[in-house]
Parts: sequence; C-alpha cells; structure tokens
Amino acid sequence: MVITNNVRTFANYEHNKDIAMDSFKNKEYTIDNEQLARFAKAMGHPARITILQFLASLDSCYFGDIHNELPIAKATVSQHLKELKDAGLIQGEIETPKVKYCINRENWLKAQAYFDTFFTLRKEKTTCCN
Repeated sequence: MVITNNVRTFANYEHNKDIAMDSFKNKEYTIDNEQLARFAKAMGHPARITILQFLASLDSCYFGDIHNELPIAKATVSQHLKELKDAGLIQGEIETPKVKYCINRENWLKAQAYFDTFFTLRKEKTTCCN
C-alpha cells in the first residue's frame, strides 16, 4: 500500500497579535495525518475496539444486535457504530428489519498501513531524552 504525503494548510486562529504571527498563521498537516487521526479517534473508546474485534473475528457480515455483545445500552452502541461507520472502519446496510455490519476491508488495510508507518517512525535510541 502506498501512503501519499499530500499537504493541506489550515489557518490557525489569531489569539495573540504580539506573538510572531508567522509561526502561528499556517500549520501544515498531511492528508495521511488527518486520516490517521480520524481512525485513531474512532478507535479511541473500549466499546469501539470491542465492536471492531467482534466484527473482525467474523467471516461474513453480521446481522443482529451488537448490543448483546457489549455491557452498554442499545442507544450507546448505535452511537459507537455511527462513529466507526463515519470513520470508514465499518460499513452497514439496512435490510429491513435488520442492519448488516462488517469491517470495511479497504479502510481496515489503510488504517493498518497508517498505524504501521506511524509506529515505525522513531529513531533508535537507548535513552529517552539524551
């Protein structure tokens, strides 16, 4: 998988005009960093990790009540599913009266590549701050 390194510029808000504004006006984030952050945010709750583990362990899409797999309310599960779906980590379809959920395999592989790349970006050191 090839990870691009496109750059998008974001205007930073001006909160103190006495500070050298050149260093605060524009911050650059790569598209890859934005996507990695989106995946990380979506995975930032134990219930969402549990949902992803459950769906990833299945050979096919899942019809049923995922809330039966978790110790939380049905409405809360729905919110977590929405967050995972919005991030592109899962996909779902309504097939009345049920909803079908499964891992979005394409984005799952992208997330894996982003995290692999991120966690290999370190210099070999024997101590922390020396």
